[in-house]
Order: sequence, then C-alpha cells, then structure tokens
Amino acid sequence: MDLTRTDFEPAPPEPASADPAPVDLVLVDLGPGDPRMAADVAPLIRALRPRLSADAFTAFAEEGHAQGLRFTVAYDAATGRALGAATHRVLATSRGRLLFVDDLVTAAESRGRGVGARLMAELERRGRAEGCARLELDSGTTNVDAHRFYHARRLTVAAFHFGRELEPDPG
Repeated sequence: MDLTRTDFEPAPPEPASADPAPVDLVLVDLGPGDPRMAADVAPLIRALRPRLSADAFTAFAEEGHAQGLRFTVAYDAATGRALGAATHRVLATSRGRLLFVDDLVTAAESRGRGVGARLMAELERRGRAEGCARLELDSGTTNVDAHRFYHARRLTVAAFHFGRELEPDPG
C-alpha cells in the first residue's frame, strides 16, 4: 500500500441528516478559565477521548495553553451552540514552521454541514498568517471517516506516528 499517494478519490457524500443545510458559524478562541471551556469544548474533545475526565480536561487545557495550544470553537450563529472545535499550535521543527492540529472534532449530529471544513479553512488561514509552511495533524488509525475528510482536503499520509506508554521512574 503506497501511503504517499496524493491521487485519492474525494470522500463520498456524507449521509443526509435531518438538516443537511450548511450552518452559519461564528469562530471563537477560548482559553483556560473561560466557563465555555468546560461547557462547550470539553464535551467535544471528550467525544474523541472518552477516557478524559472533566478534571483531566481542565488540567490538559491549562498546561497545553501555557505551551501555546489554542482552542478554536465553531458556534452556530443562530443558536449559540458549539458544533465543533479545533486545538492547534504553531511549532518550529526541523521540517520548518508548521501549524499542528492536536484535535479537530465536529459534534456527531452536525457532521456534513460544513463545520469541519470551516474549521480547516480557518486553521489553514491562521497557519499562513503565522508564516507556517505546512499544516499537520495525527489521526487515529481506526478513524476512517476522519481519514476520508482529510484526504478530500488533499492532506496526505506523510509519516507514521509511533508511541509508547512510559512507566513512572522507579527512582
């Protein structure tokens, strides 16, 4: 299997929902201490990471923000409801300056309505404004719907991300 291919077919249309019309969005950046982090962002991120407790989310948000992590939330302009979120940061790497997307999630009932596409477009805009040469992200190996979404937006599989749990130092 050639993972460097760039000629992937566009993703098939997403199944029709009760309201498939694109939604008018307002994008807002939030930070630790903002009550909307717990009310709006945490449930979206926890949909990706169900084992992340509320307290662990708060700790992650505070520590990540101190390291440059930003939280961008897509709100429905009509209802004020949070429909999607992206966590992202600018990194200086040996490959150049890049915008790294830690998380990108759309509420399940809002998929196919342009929320993820709007967040991706905003992330690309911000990356360019920050002088980044690339946008990069990781996606779980079993998240096939996300893979289709990213391939449809011309992201390529450029690397394998390896990981391993670290046991506490017995010292």
